Amino acid sequence: MVKIFAINCGSSTLKFKLFEMPEAKMIASGMVDRLGLNGSVFKIQNEKGEVKEIKKNISNHKSAVQLLMKELINFKILKNLNELGAVGHRVVAGGENYKKSTLIDKHVINNIKYLSIYAPLHNYSEARGMEAFAEANSNLPQVAVFDTSLYSKMPEVNYLYSIPMKYYRIYGARKYGAHGTSHRYIIHRVAKILNKKLEDLNIISLHLGSGASITATMHGKVIDTSMGFTPVAGITMSTRSGDIDPSLILFLMTQLKITDPDDMANILNTKSGLLGISELSPDMRDLEKAQQNNHQAKLAIDIFINRIVKYIGYYVAEMGSVDVITFSAGIGENDIDLRQQIISKLSFINAEIDPKKNNIKAEERDITGSKSKVKILLIPTNEELMIAKDAYNIGYLGQE
Repeated sequence: MVKIFAINCGSSTLKFKLFEMPEAKMIASGMVDRLGLNGSVFKIQNEKGEVKEIKKNISNHKSAVQLLMKELINFKILKNLNELGAVGHRVVAGGENYKKSTLIDKHVINNIKYLSIYAPLHNYSEARGMEAFAEANSNLPQVAVFDTSLYSKMPEVNYLYSIPMKYYRIYGARKYGAHGTSHRYIIHRVAKILNKKLEDLNIISLHLGSGASITATMHGKVIDTSMGFTPVAGITMSTRSGDIDPSLILFLMTQLKITDPDDMANILNTKSGLLGISELSPDMRDLEKAQQNNHQAKLAIDIFINRIVKYIGYYVAEMGSVDVITFSAGIGENDIDLRQQIISKLSFINAEIDPKKNNIKAEERDITGSKSKVKILLIPTNEELMIAKDAYNIGYLGQE
């Protein structure tokens, strides 16, 4: 048995889970919050559910990793650091450079920094986390697991935009998608749950959280996904606009006298979506509480559902048929009524949900109605386990 880290670094956070492999048993989890800010908080929880919290200013990722390593020993989760076998890091953007998870070295870290042109809010922080672990233990293998790798082999007809081809050749302007690690976990769980080969299934997987995406997998191959060049595209999200006419962006910049594109990007990423429509909250739970007496709250929910149904219909047409629709992530796993509402609009593909089976939160379950021609599955996502598995196989075992 060996211990494997799954790490997700943000600009002001470091989230972690520690797994015992190959059993895939989670033995610890936690995070550093407000990293680099006043009032930093370190939390760690062991497999018994016991929690330890430390409040102290933690200035950077290096300090966060040092504290994490120290507390793993102090909290008796590890006897010593030699029990660690590898570290897996979530990386948002791999561009076209990385079509699969990759062993990390200085060259890879530099590439990930360069690829921040596609994910400026994420890649630099993830690279700093890698550097921090390398400094803490240079002999500990590290593996980069890319959100975009699942979509690297999509058909050209789906990943290219209808703009001059030279922009793709020179600048890599194409659909890259996101949430790939989550969707990869989900589609493989589908095959295992149904005891079928992935190649025999057409799957539409719904990752519905604060960020939300829909992916179509046809006969074991991902053919399309809702997010685009960046995660702002696709369906309506908590604070992201989803798909929008580019000319509207130019119009708004003129009307609002916006000269810095980053200011417009901030509106589309942080002030739009459910929050922008409702003018109340980005949280679906708040909107559902308010919807009876608040038209805009109800409208935001209706638009969220409308965009999801449109994408499902588009993917059914593209694949010719669908065998399975899955729900995952925060909203997808916990919002019983929303799942019912979405499936109720899919009678054109003979999809039906069982209200009694559906009356559950965050538990893996078949919620298909008795007359449904499509399997409806609730599958809590586990991106961290996928990261840990890749780190174990590539970093610890040395397998590609």
